[in-house]
Amino acid sequence: MSINFSGNWTADLSASRLLAHQPAGMTIMIEHKDPELREEIVVLRADGQQQRSVFLCRTDSREGHCSFDGQAVRGGARWEGDELVIEIWAEAGGRELHLCDCWSLSSDGQTLYMEHRNDDLAGQRTVLHRES
Repeated sequence: MSINFSGNWTADLSASRLLAHQPAGMTIMIEHKDPELREEIVVLRADGQQQRSVFLCRTDSREGHCSFDGQAVRGGARWEGDELVIEIWAEAGGRELHLCDCWSLSSDGQTLYMEHRNDDLAGQRTVLHRES
């Protein structure tokens, strides 16, 4: 696949629809070289504290190669046309969450859309702009 999500991205919170607490800011650093994908998410909370998370997966549909903050999670990623679909199941709050995050790029490659459609975060959409 010729699409590459690598780069530093800043969330446009006014254009995004987040279902959880609204952060003061969010940046995502992505290293993508098919079939490897590494995503480091930095959320700036309203109190000024930063929360960092690291997600690793493969983009070749093989399950069993995903981790979130060093813990193995069930799931995988696959290409559906020009869209990367990352699907995982993870324990949170004593129950299993199903997350299906659909990534796509604008035609100029400067805007990244991360959209949840039919999962436990259905309706959430994060719009991010590539940092120069």
